[in-house]
Amino acid sequence: MTDSDFLTATRTFYDAIAEDYAKLFEDEMAHRPLERAVLRVFAELVGAGGPVADLGCGPGRTTARLAALGLDVFGVDLSESMLAIARRENPGLRFERGSMLELDLPDGALSGAVSFYSSIHLPDDRLPELFAEFHRVLAPGAPLLVAFQAGDEHRHHDRPFGHPVALTFLRRRPEDMAALLTRAGFAPHSRTVREADPTLDETAAQAFLIARRGA
Repeated sequence: MTDSDFLTATRTFYDAIAEDYAKLFEDEMAHRPLERAVLRVFAELVGAGGPVADLGCGPGRTTARLAALGLDVFGVDLSESMLAIARRENPGLRFERGSMLELDLPDGALSGAVSFYSSIHLPDDRLPELFAEFHRVLAPGAPLLVAFQAGDEHRHHDRPFGHPVALTFLRRRPEDMAALLTRAGFAPHSRTVREADPTLDETAAQAFLIARRGA
């Protein structure tokens, strides 16, 4: 799949389901104490640093939580429909359209970055490129948080909410993702895995990796 095909498929999917997705997950963090804790840890690691990017921010819920934790955060996403919701719900925050694979940021510009379930649509062979781009835009020592569904069995969504779109959600092993981050120049900080919670309609464990950009 070419860059154009990959980006178009992902953007088209989320443009179509944006409003339904935002409504379904409106209060998701209220039922996810571990996720809230991981975001607090990340915020403390950033401290009183400079700008932080929520990469693949969707409707901006994680962006808003990071802002509430005191971070100078902005969101980036492919989907203009998702960004419209993020801007509507968070008029005081900045949201930009862009691709995680080619960020419009100078080298070392960020004091932290979050990829909260936004790497799950990239093919495996694109992950080194993604993590290299994260490494480029982060300052030395800055933390990166990557969240994703753990496992080997991918999940394909066809016609979600009745919309004529489809996309595959890729699950990966935490140890494999940690190894890729290390090869990209990140030093591991923590690896947290939560088992699937059927009350949240989960079918896979949830993984959270925090790493720091090397010098």
